[in-house]
Amino acid sequence: MTKYFRVTGMLRPRLEELEIPVPAVLRRAGLPHNFFEQTRILVSTEQLFALWDAIGFVSNDPAVGVKLSSESRIERFDPIALSTLTNENFFAAVRHIARYKSLCAPEEIIHQEEGNEWSIQFRWTLALDTDPQVFLEACFAWMLNIARHGTGTRISPLRLEFVQPRSHVRELERHFGCPVHCNAPRNALIFRASDALIPFITRNAELLDALAPEFEQSLKLNKEDNSFIELVGNAIRSRLTGRRPVIEEIARDLHVSSRTMQRRLKEAGSSFQGVLDQARHQMARYYLKNSVLELNEAAYLLGYEDGNSFVRAFRIWEGVPPGLWREENRA
Repeated sequence: MTKYFRVTGMLRPRLEELEIPVPAVLRRAGLPHNFFEQTRILVSTEQLFALWDAIGFVSNDPAVGVKLSSESRIERFDPIALSTLTNENFFAAVRHIARYKSLCAPEEIIHQEEGNEWSIQFRWTLALDTDPQVFLEACFAWMLNIARHGTGTRISPLRLEFVQPRSHVRELERHFGCPVHCNAPRNALIFRASDALIPFITRNAELLDALAPEFEQSLKLNKEDNSFIELVGNAIRSRLTGRRPVIEEIARDLHVSSRTMQRRLKEAGSSFQGVLDQARHQMARYYLKNSVLELNEAAYLLGYEDGNSFVRAFRIWEGVPPGLWREENRA
């Protein structure tokens, strides 16, 4: 099972449209300032939750998740959403999403019929913390957006259930068109069982047949790429002990040639320098937050020639010098 989520690059323009300062979000989440400039944006569950927590904090709008996921322009849908719209009905669409989500991210979409009701739930299999409220609402709004585009109607659920209380219940009820129940035993989007069979006006069997093999191959490659990036990152971290690892050493550790490793990283939308920077960034945050190391000592362990080089790199990652970051995070 893959350990990473892929963040769509369309999230940045959506944030900017809502006048949410992206640099502030990235600083709050502990993500590098060039986060959205990557070819493929891969994050762990912890980083994904931190990103959405930061969006909610910086925006100061409790309903920001719903607004971010209510995209009206189909051309801005991600590949999974676009392929989902080609299915024959709402049930087939959800089944399609559930399959591909489970294959390409540590996430499950659980849907089941219970009498006259049909419930849809999201579960993040590697989550250690409670899922951010903003993120959960964004997921439910994204699912409803698929249903409304596919059916061509203003379909609404029977109700929306949340474990935690919400301060903006009325706004959620207006958007989803149904009652919102807080302090419920689960987080779930509840439709009528009959809603599952509502046909999609966007159905395109020929396009779905054409997309399916490509999608399956992409998922296979995505899984392999994620695993290889993780292998390279682990090898780099094991050698970050007072000097900068070089590509030849890491290639030998993984029993591949330097050229092969560079090629595979490039195909995965990454590079040796990119994986090295990410490993250094992660370990720098750990050292500063969980140890009493001096900055020069941390710089040495991370393989920098001097403290100034480490400070410059850290400012690029976090937007602030390491000393200030340590004070803020320890506070």
